[in-house]
Amino acid sequence: MKLQRFDIHVLSKFSTCLADQHLHVSPLMGKIADIVNRKLENIRDLRSLSVLMVSISSLISQRFQEQLVKKAELLFDTIDSSQVNIARRIVQFLRNIKYCYYPLLERCNKIFLSHANHLDLESISKILSLYHFLQFHSFEFVLMTKNRLTEMIPLIDHPASFVKLFIALGPSAGPEEKKQLESSILLMSAELTSQQALAVIVALEEMESRNSRLIKKIASILHKHLDDYKPIELLKITQALIFLHYRSKELFVKLREALLSHLKISVKSSEISLLVYAISMLPSPHLDEVVISRIEAVLPQCDLNDLNSFATSVLRWIQYDYMYLESTTGKQLKLLQKLDHYGHQRLQKFNNLNRLWEELKSLKGDWFVESLLEETIATLQCLMDEINYVNVAGISSFIARMNYLDTLILDRIASVVLQQIEKIHPFAVLAIILPFSILNYDPPQRDEFFGTCVQHLNSYLTVLDPLMLVFLGFSFATLQYFPEDLLKTIFNIKFLDRLDSQLELLCSSLNMRVQFRLMELNRAVCLECPEYQIPWFHDRFCQQHYNKDIGSMNGVQQHVYKMLAEVLGGINCVKASVLTPYYHTVDFECILDKRKKPLPYGNHNTTLGKLPASHWESNTPIVRSRLPPGAERIAFDFLDLRAFCRNIPHLKGKSAMKKRHLEILGYRVIQIPHFEWNSMALSTKEARMDYLRERIFGEGKS
Repeated sequence: MKLQRFDIHVLSKFSTCLADQHLHVSPLMGKIADIVNRKLENIRDLRSLSVLMVSISSLISQRFQEQLVKKAELLFDTIDSSQVNIARRIVQFLRNIKYCYYPLLERCNKIFLSHANHLDLESISKILSLYHFLQFHSFEFVLMTKNRLTEMIPLIDHPASFVKLFIALGPSAGPEEKKQLESSILLMSAELTSQQALAVIVALEEMESRNSRLIKKIASILHKHLDDYKPIELLKITQALIFLHYRSKELFVKLREALLSHLKISVKSSEISLLVYAISMLPSPHLDEVVISRIEAVLPQCDLNDLNSFATSVLRWIQYDYMYLESTTGKQLKLLQKLDHYGHQRLQKFNNLNRLWEELKSLKGDWFVESLLEETIATLQCLMDEINYVNVAGISSFIARMNYLDTLILDRIASVVLQQIEKIHPFAVLAIILPFSILNYDPPQRDEFFGTCVQHLNSYLTVLDPLMLVFLGFSFATLQYFPEDLLKTIFNIKFLDRLDSQLELLCSSLNMRVQFRLMELNRAVCLECPEYQIPWFHDRFCQQHYNKDIGSMNGVQQHVYKMLAEVLGGINCVKASVLTPYYHTVDFECILDKRKKPLPYGNHNTTLGKLPASHWESNTPIVRSRLPPGAERIAFDFLDLRAFCRNIPHLKGKSAMKKRHLEILGYRVIQIPHFEWNSMALSTKEARMDYLRERIFGEGKS
């Protein structure tokens, strides 16, 4: 067959026929890929090219992938906004090559948005699935399709179609829609296939469902078909059932048997690692010889993700043995030593940053941090000249996630951004800013770096998702950087309405996190930028979430409380768990007069006042009782591990911001780091008392 004679349109149809026959990696498909590569410069038909891109995506090199992406971007202006299928195929191609390329995704998303009211269930379901895989978030698309999907609930009665609706709508549905979805799927549950039941249980996990009747019913279907599932599907079932707090000894016994059955015959390291991981999650885990032998057999071929997965599983077994058997076997510890050895060996082989990043981007957990993080940072330092506009956001997010302050790498990141900002999509700016914000680090060209990032964002302020803008505003605020345009966009009634709409689509944990970040940003702007005249409007929110937590002390705090009382001259000279104006929490507070003598709280009204009822008035003063002339309030802030960078005792962004705010509120702040308080030098009560006297009064032993 002379494939070379086919024009691009015929070639695309032929590639689809091969794909339909599951011949994605056949020699014929390879020849088609070669023809496309040779003719790419002259191709002008994006419809045919998009078909070919999807068909040949399994066979092509990274360089060819990038050429196709650029060509698709170039040809995008040749199509009109009605070409939904072309846009969907381009997103499918990006999913196939695992490349979240924002410029193309954004343009495809605009086409989807313009036709959101006309998309059918199949199209919406597919697009949401592709976005989820690529971790591309479009609040507007989710909101528009949510309304369309909600209208479909009473219209669909076929199980296969309703399962698609359940998966697509469930995670973003409100309480009433969730109730309708769950009651409908329960009625259809007897007709569900094994794959449909799997899809439903994963969706229930994402929905954080507590419908025990439905969970039990779906679990019973899964139980019947456990022998039919692939290893990755068994892992999904295990994770979902554990997350949903489902308990069934019979099901878990059979699930363990199914996992072990696959483990005995599996030869791929990635598959073995996920099987071992699933087994370790099951109740009453036990590390037997079969598991150990299968792990040891594949160690030489493991990548960092496999090794990390094995280590997490082994540590889970060790923890279980410690809790219930009060012993750890030598085999488990030897296995951990082998994992350490192969991990270090793997790191030493990397001479390319992109290959290293492929293995780093999803790594997390205690083993990696304790065993490999130092060497990983050293490897990143050796390869940091390869940081560029493509990988800079990923490397930044890794540094932020690891809480590891390395100024060489952060300076390189800042330098790349300044040099290549035009090639970096605004969607990536948050990931780039995060390590500087979290780790409280200003690069040498601080103002130019932050200013360049902000300027790059300005034209996208109406496009970015509301929650991303909130996180951006907060990240800049921790760095004492307050971009006026960004803040005026956020503290605007229309924006806050959009944010409320998005909050309804989020899971409860992320919803609360966004609300707290908005409150913290509001507080930072009120205290640090009063000239912006942005009002404080979080009093009610803070009363709901803080008042109930104030007043109780743990054992360590009670011990410190008694020592402070002794140093200050009585229990009535120190207050514990204090709420300041704008709702910062202070571990302990005391007041010294102008002669540095402690003032007892009972003798005069020193309770911190609350803000006035009207918080929308500009420059609202903080109402507080007056102190005697020359007196000062002192706030004691005990700083645990979380307040510092992982590798050095450098104060992180949130703790530094809290200190600034307390000082603005009139406090002298005494921060007591855990590594000082728990040091050998302060191992006795007398030493700690002297330490407190020195910090409070500037004197040693009395």
